Amino acid sequence: MTTPVRPYQSYVYAYPHKTAYRKLPDRPLLRDLWDAEPKDALSLYLHIPFCEIRCGFCNLFTRIGAPDGLTGAYLDALDRQATAVREALGERQRVRFATAAFGGGTPTFLTAAELERLCDIAERRMGADLRAVPLSVEASPATATADRLAVLAERGTTRLSLGVQSFDDTEARSAVRPQRRADVEAALGRVRDAGLPVLNIDLIYGIDGQTEESWLKSLDAALAWRPEELYLYPLYIRPLTGLGRRADDHDPAWDAQRLRLYRLGRDHLLAHGYTQQSMRMFRRADAPPQGADDYACQTDGMIGLGCGARSYTADLHYSFDYAVGMHEIRGIIDDYVARPAADFAHAEYGRRMDADEARRRHLLQSLLQADGLDTADYRARFGRPPTDGFRAELEAFAARGWLQDTDGPVLRLTPEGLAHSDAIGPELFSPAVRAAMAAYERK
Repeated sequence: MTTPVRPYQSYVYAYPHKTAYRKLPDRPLLRDLWDAEPKDALSLYLHIPFCEIRCGFCNLFTRIGAPDGLTGAYLDALDRQATAVREALGERQRVRFATAAFGGGTPTFLTAAELERLCDIAERRMGADLRAVPLSVEASPATATADRLAVLAERGTTRLSLGVQSFDDTEARSAVRPQRRADVEAALGRVRDAGLPVLNIDLIYGIDGQTEESWLKSLDAALAWRPEELYLYPLYIRPLTGLGRRADDHDPAWDAQRLRLYRLGRDHLLAHGYTQQSMRMFRRADAPPQGADDYACQTDGMIGLGCGARSYTADLHYSFDYAVGMHEIRGIIDDYVARPAADFAHAEYGRRMDADEARRRHLLQSLLQADGLDTADYRARFGRPPTDGFRAELEAFAARGWLQDTDGPVLRLTPEGLAHSDAIGPELFSPAVRAAMAAYERK
C-alpha cells in the first residue's frame, strides 16, 4: 500500500524556481551568453510589475499602484534594457521571435498610451512582429477598459487572459479580491467586443466558503461567455501574502475539498466540449490554434524584459532579484528604473543548468501536459531514455496509479496523475535545487 501524498505541494510553472537562483558573481555579458544560442524562434516576455490591488493569494512580483511618473520611468528603463539586450543578440537578420507575451503584475495597469509604448518597445527595439506571432496579454476586469483593449487588438493580441477567480462576490472578498460580478461581466463584454481571437478566464477553487454549488455557478457563468480557454487554479496559501498571515496550507480536509472541486470542474468542462491540456488548462475543442502550448514560453530561447522577468539560455536561467514582500519589491523596482543602459548588458541573478537539470526540466514540463512525453523525442534530445536516471520516480508514479506506462512510446499521466500534478512536479526536483530553495531567505 502506497503512502498518501499531499496533492498540493507546489505549482511548477518553471523549473528551477526563482528561489533557487543566486547572485552571479561574474555578472556574465549577455553577448557571451547568447552568442552560440539558436535565435530563429525566440520567445519574448515583457513584465509589468504593477496592479491596482494585490489579491490575498498572490505571491507574484508586483506592487500595488504606482506613484506619479513611476510607470513612465519603468518604461524608460524597459526601453534601455531592450536596447542593450537587442544589441547583445547580434545581427538582426539572425534573430526572429516566434511568440510574445505581456505579463505581470497586470500589463493593462498601464494606460492605453503606455500600452502603445510597450508594443513599440517589443517591435522597434526588439524586432518582434507582434501582428505576425501569437501575442498573449494578462488583464484584470477593472483594467480591461475599451481604450486599452482597442490598443491591444490593433497591435496584434491573439489571446487575452482575464483574472476573474470567482463570479461570486462573497468568494472574491474572501480571496481578498474585492470585485463585483456586474463589473466582471461588463469587462468580459468589452473583451468580446474588442474581437480578440482567444479569451482565457482564470478561476480558483478552494476559496474559504466555496461549495460545490457555488463552484459550478462560477463555471457556468464563465461558460456563458464561451471562452476559448479556461484555467482552473487550486488556491494556495503562501508565505508573505495577504492570506498567508492567517491560514495554513497543510490541511488534509482542505486538500480533499480542493480535489473534489477540481474533479467536479474538470468533468464539467469536459462535458461542455473542452479538452484538458494540463491539470489547470482547458481549451474549447473548436478554439483557434495558438501555436505552442502553455508551457512553451518556459523553453530555452526565452528573452525576458522587466525587473520580474526570467530569461533562459541552454546553460543559464537568469533574472533580477526576487521578492514577495511589498517593501522589498518596491526597492527592486526603484533599483531597476534607476539603472543606466550599461547595467542591462549583464546577467545578475540566475542558476546554471547542467545536463541533468536540462533532462529533469524537459521531463517535468512534458509529463505535466496531458499529451505526455514522447520518449523517442527525449532520446533524440538527450541520447538516453527517460527511464535512465528517473526510473525510480517513474515507477513510483506508476505504483500510485498516476502514470499509464513507464516504458511505452509516450509517458502519459492518468487522470489521477494529472490531478496530482502539484505533487509530481516537486518529486522531480534535483537535490541541488531542493537545497537551494530550502536555503532561500524569504523577503
